[in-house]
Amino acid sequence: MNPTERQELAGLLPRPGAPVLSSDRMTQMEAHLMQEITTEAPTLTEAPTPTPGPADAGRVPPRRLRRAVALLAVPVTAAAVLTAVLSVRDDGPAQPATDSEAVALLDRIAKVTAAKDAPAVRDDQYVYTLIQGTDDLTDKGLDTFRRADWHAVDGRRDGLARTTVLSGPSGKGTTDMRLQADPNATTHRELQALPTDPGKLYDKVWSATEGQGPTHEEAALEMIGSMLEGATLLPDVGATLYRAAARIPGITVVDDAKDASGRSGVGLAFGDGEDRQVWVFDKRLAYLGSDDVALLDVDVVDRLGQTPAG
Repeated sequence: MNPTERQELAGLLPRPGAPVLSSDRMTQMEAHLMQEITTEAPTLTEAPTPTPGPADAGRVPPRRLRRAVALLAVPVTAAAVLTAVLSVRDDGPAQPATDSEAVALLDRIAKVTAAKDAPAVRDDQYVYTLIQGTDDLTDKGLDTFRRADWHAVDGRRDGLARTTVLSGPSGKGTTDMRLQADPNATTHRELQALPTDPGKLYDKVWSATEGQGPTHEEAALEMIGSMLEGATLLPDVGATLYRAAARIPGITVVDDAKDASGRSGVGLAFGDGEDRQVWVFDKRLAYLGSDDVALLDVDVVDRLGQTPAG
């Protein structure tokens, strides 16, 4: 098949129409993954981890928000088109390509991450996270918000979410909401129990995301991305997540990426169109979050409502 025929064939291929994984589905898959892991090896807590079960009807959905505004269209060069066309197999559907630059960057990030020290964490403490993102109010426009969460390290106590609207049509200030202890939520201790062998973790993520997403690769990367925030306090786990991600084709490097708060850095992108996601890292290769949700702070505190500064 000559290049012209390949290009014509690529033009006939339909774009994936299935939506990206919903937050609820991602939570279910994380629970399934954690259940598989905990049946093979006990977590590091003295008390047993609650068995994942159906979510309570009134539980708060996961914080991850999809991008509320469309991405700017990126011109496609002839070289990019050719790369996409050549990734189409004569005997099957299009396959994502492995990008050697992305694999090398993920390896560097993993090494930098693994060299960090993990803080000592007690079961009676809370993991504090502060994020920034946007909330689409449909016809009204976008709210820009910051949200602080406090989650029990062992997942056995209720948490707290404190949301402050920075700007937007809702006009809301700061509101507090209790986060019920959720057996389907991934706790710090469950993340701590993840395999630190990249091959084993890859196998578990790949199995848990089978049949999901626009593509299996995107679903697996989305699941890994959902754990990066919590893994910030667990260098060994974080490094393993990046090495597992390097085994999944479809990631590309974005030289000038921005997280949801506008901070610049190097990015790792996957997906297409509105399903495209970008993980962003600063010049020291520390995880800043994504173009959907910026991670502003992660720490461990002793009580609900307490911030790392006091």
